[in-house]
Amino acid sequence: MIKVGIIGGSGIDILNILENSKSLKVHTPYGATSGIVKTGQIKNVDVVIITRHGPNHSIKPTLINYRANIYAMKKLRVTHIIAPTACGSLRKKYKPGELVFIDQFIDRTSKRKQSFYEGTQVCHIPMAEPFCFELRNVLKETAQELNISHHEKGTMVTIEGPRFSTRAESKMFRLWGGDTINMTTVPEAVLAREAGICYSAIAMVTDYDCWHESEESVTLNKVLATMKKNADNVLKLILESIPKIHPAENCFCPHDIKTSLL
Repeated sequence: MIKVGIIGGSGIDILNILENSKSLKVHTPYGATSGIVKTGQIKNVDVVIITRHGPNHSIKPTLINYRANIYAMKKLRVTHIIAPTACGSLRKKYKPGELVFIDQFIDRTSKRKQSFYEGTQVCHIPMAEPFCFELRNVLKETAQELNISHHEKGTMVTIEGPRFSTRAESKMFRLWGGDTINMTTVPEAVLAREAGICYSAIAMVTDYDCWHESEESVTLNKVLATMKKNADNVLKLILESIPKIHPAENCFCPHDIKTSLL
């Protein structure tokens, strides 16, 4: 049985897309989720929604309770997570307004709880392929059908935030092979893998960070303005993709945890 989770990011109003919507308060061993959990259906598919930064975008990236959010999804028997996220571009070809279905990440965070397993039990979860390729394929194919401008893959650099990068850092991330940059993909993707949930991100390019000296450097107003223009495409993509999601067949997402615990 398929049950789809959506963890919504900046600028996307996802709370009003559910049929038969209900609000839940889900208790977790890791504390409170980012906000009230919404459940309902989209085209006869059961869906669970959590807003990543809280209902009024009041939680900064480092303080998001990623473990509680993912645990709540697991507790509610979610099988697949779609995660919209705003990002900056580190390449000319990734233009503001376009979507990227990222397939890799580089982690530059340092202050976040990255595992459910603490104390005497250690988890070495594989992350060679950090995003579910089956779910990514559904998103890519649907974007093609809807004629939404997108990139089929890319490497996301996740920084601690909440500040934006210096120009020197931005240029360094380009040299490392980064294509896009945000503040929330890690540890969300890692925890989803530990939970055995298929996870894929919809990265929405909002700006050119600050490496591109002929373009205006990233500002919050610029990010939000581009997000507002792009929101309709993201919502259409989610609504059309959800009925096409099928049980995991060849991906490693539900199985990696079985051989990762010491």
